[in-house]
Amino acid sequence: MDTIFAQRPQFEKAATSAAGIGIAICLMISQNLLIPANGIGKITGISPTISIQKNRVNQELLFEQEISSKYQNFRVKEVEKGVKHVRMIKYYNNRPVRINIVELSPGLNDNLVIEPSTASETLASKRKISTIANRENAIVAINGGYFKPQTGVPLGTLMINKKIYTGPIYDRVAMGIFDNGFEMARVKLDAVLQTNIGGLKIDNVNQPRMLSVHTIVYTPDWGEYSPPSPKYGKQIVIADGKLLKVTNGRSKIPSNGYVIVGPASKLNQIINAKRFKLEINLNPEWKEVNHIISGGPYLVKNGEVFVDMTAQKLGSIGGRNPRTAIGYTQDNNLIMLTADGREGSSIGLTLMELAHLMKDLGCVNAMNLDGGGSTVMYVNGEVVNKPAVQGGIPLSHTLTVRKIS
Repeated sequence: MDTIFAQRPQFEKAATSAAGIGIAICLMISQNLLIPANGIGKITGISPTISIQKNRVNQELLFEQEISSKYQNFRVKEVEKGVKHVRMIKYYNNRPVRINIVELSPGLNDNLVIEPSTASETLASKRKISTIANRENAIVAINGGYFKPQTGVPLGTLMINKKIYTGPIYDRVAMGIFDNGFEMARVKLDAVLQTNIGGLKIDNVNQPRMLSVHTIVYTPDWGEYSPPSPKYGKQIVIADGKLLKVTNGRSKIPSNGYVIVGPASKLNQIINAKRFKLEINLNPEWKEVNHIISGGPYLVKNGEVFVDMTAQKLGSIGGRNPRTAIGYTQDNNLIMLTADGREGSSIGLTLMELAHLMKDLGCVNAMNLDGGGSTVMYVNGEVVNKPAVQGGIPLSHTLTVRKIS
């Protein structure tokens, strides 16, 4: 919120007396005026509520002016207060690309919630975007990050309502959603299983195994049973901080615990422990973050085009394809974008073209989400882009904007 400055009230001459000064102070306290440190001497009797309301009106006017200027040659429709849907066709090499954009200013509408949504209660599932959006009462939704096509398990960091569902893969970039804005960074996992006889490093949370030497924790969000153990592997089942079971095969995941799956040589070091405590942290720490959704690579970083495909092990996706991207502006406006591709009427975008477009739209940070057949945008009850599969393919998770009463 912007600092609120006020003008000095016009007191009568009696206010110069000690009694008058005391009365004035009491009045200021009773009216709960905001007095910024650099604004003492600019105090007024105007209610802070009125000042905030005026500030909100000014923000709304600025948002309308910004949208009108930025998208002056394109079709703009209001979805909800502070939320605009833009349709445009841009040309690359004299060939068209059909683009849908939702830009929203969270500060203009306190009834909006921006958060990821999974297809189901367990991670190994997929649903069409309309199904997920209807369940969440969403006014806007786009497809989320990468996922395993066979099962729907998200591949990368996913946090919803401060709960970590899946850990990062290759430390790829993710966007954190806070009460008052957004942040973007490459995310690393810092997790350990603490016991009374020592700790065990945890390599990931609810992710498909990538290396046989990795030790992975599976929570009830994964599903009813843990996946098979790796070669020379073992599993330990923990509930309420105590060891319930040691096995070589799949295990039922307790509702009040988790299953650790990894090399027997590592798990054997702690199976005689009496107390177990799982500690899962992320780097950056993002203490006040509510939700995290990952993708990759970066498109814009600190206001500059920055496409780090190789660093995030995404070197094969740079060509012309349907695209989905998210980013945010200096004023914390969220931008959600899809670009259709693989057809004559819309050829798609390269990652570099997408990056330049997100920068042109004012993003100070932006990242690529899953694209290709996954690219889909939903606005007010309908899919507004034209994915290859009508209504879009079943998805693992989405980024949704829903309205609360």
